[in-house]
This record gives sequence, structure tokens and C-alpha cells, in this order.
Amino acid sequence: MIASVAGPVAALGPDTAVVEVGGVGIAVHCTPGTLAGLRVGEPTRLATSLVVREDSLTLYGFAEEDERTVFELLQTASGVGPRLAQAMLAVHSPDALRRAVASGDEKALTAVPGIGKKGAQKLLLDLRDRLGEPVGRPGAPAAVAAAGWRDELRQALVGLGYAPREAEQAVEAVTPLAEADGAEPALPRLLRSALQSLNRAR
Repeated sequence: MIASVAGPVAALGPDTAVVEVGGVGIAVHCTPGTLAGLRVGEPTRLATSLVVREDSLTLYGFAEEDERTVFELLQTASGVGPRLAQAMLAVHSPDALRRAVASGDEKALTAVPGIGKKGAQKLLLDLRDRLGEPVGRPGAPAAVAAAGWRDELRQALVGLGYAPREAEQAVEAVTPLAEADGAEPALPRLLRSALQSLNRAR
């Protein structure tokens, strides 16, 4: 198993980073929050989880080991594959997911694209004894420079499956929130607010 990759960032996409390791570019699928902390040409180290299928090998990357742990635990629930697990971590931090499951918060889970009310109820049952208690690790959310947060957020929403027009509307909806944050709006918080606005619109 590939437990981590380290090296300069060669390229960034809406949901993928290419990390150069020993002269080989390795594509790693990442959440918007993880991608927001990466810069092309700068070194990085990502904790990774390799998902093996009959026709593919896909590497998922995380800024923290705890995110990888939760990513793998989420997939032990019935009906949760790597894409849905990653979408859950794109919307909620590991501790937020632990709190949602511990408190039976359906609303928090339905904020994730692809999870309806019945799905959320099933996940709460499946995950109740698997995620454990919040670990309460300190740490600020990844910040995005003011000039680029719109593009970062738009790409993140498109990467989660929303149409470009929907993504643009959501970006406009959270603009006041971003402006209130000042020079460095926090992408994970903006993403959560954007998803809430999209859910209300549907």
C-alpha cells in the first residue's frame, strides 16, 4: 500500500494534484480543502489511501493522517465508496463527521451531495460505533488567497458534480461571507455554505 507521497507539486486540477516522486508524476485525488493548501512547484507531503479495483488503481490524498483514517472508516459503511467518502470529507472535517454521527445529525450528512434523508439515516446506524469520539486537534482551516477563492470554490463544486452555472450561482451566494472574512477566506467554510445554498435551491 502507498501510505504517503512527498515531493514538489507538478500540477493542480479541480479534484486532483500531481506530485512528482522520483521523476514520476503521481495523480492524487484530493478534497478542495487539501488542494487549497497546495501550490505548483512547492513541496508537499500527503497521506494517501490506494483504492484497488479490477480496472483501476486510484490514489486518494489527504493533508492529515486523521482524514485518511476517517476516509477509510467511512467506506466500511454499506453503500459508501471512495468518491462519496471523499465528498463527505470535502464538506465536513473528520471531527465534524464524528460529532454528526455521535449526535445523530441527519442534516449534516444530507449537506453532502449524493446523500438523501434515508441514506443519512442508514449511515448514522452503520457508522455509530466506527468513527469514535472527536479528537479535537487544533488547527485552522486551509485559507485561500482573496484573488483565487472564487476559482477554487467554483472548481470544487464542479468537481463534486454540480453544473458550472449552479457553481457560479453558489459562489455569488457566499460572496458576502467571503468578503466578511477579509483577505484570506477559509475554503472549507465557504464550501459548506455554498452546498447549503445549492440544497435550498433544489
